[in-house]
Formats: sequence, C-alpha cells, structure tokens
Amino acid sequence: MPTLPQPPYYTVIFPNQRTEAHDADYATMAADMVTLAKQQPGYLGIHSVRGDDGFGITCSYWQSEDAILEWKQNVDHLVAQRNGIEHWYSYYEVLVAKVERNYSGPTGR
Repeated sequence: MPTLPQPPYYTVIFPNQRTEAHDADYATMAADMVTLAKQQPGYLGIHSVRGDDGFGITCSYWQSEDAILEWKQNVDHLVAQRNGIEHWYSYYEVLVAKVERNYSGPTGR
C-alpha cells in the first residue's frame, strides 16, 4: 500500500470494465503505465483492484491538478488510452477529486 502524504492532494478514480479480450498485451501495458506514472512529477501512489468479472477500479494520487493534466497528456499514456478505448474496456469513467482528509485503520490517524 502506498504511504500518502497528509491532504490536500488529488485522486484520479478510474472504474472500468474489461472486454472479453484478455490478452497479455493488457497486463504488460498496465504494468508499464504504473512504472511510467511513478516517474511523473507530482505522482504520489496508486491502488488498483480487479474482480473475476473483469470490473476494476484504479485510484492514482497526485500533488496537483497540473500533475494530473501532465500525466493525461504523456505520449505513452495517450497510446494506452487509445488502446483501452479501442480494445480493452467496454466501459470506463474518469473521476478527478480533491482529497481533503484521510485516515487509516484499524487504529486510524
């Protein structure tokens, strides 16, 4: 689990449904995008899960909205976005939110 700073910071929430095309290219692309995101200025961390039904949610965390916009326009990320639209997702949304407070368990902060 990533250790996130004290708020405020931003999150990009990406709920998505995979298509039936479960190919190795997707797993490679997903791993490459995490590696690439970690190199982006303003990157703070990521959580990602996927169920057996292909539904997944990825939350990435960023220092600023400008950092998110830079990530969105990264050339390699643009290629991955296009492949996602054309091949890998039957549904997705992108939600951007400002995190105002956080706590963790079981003892909390």
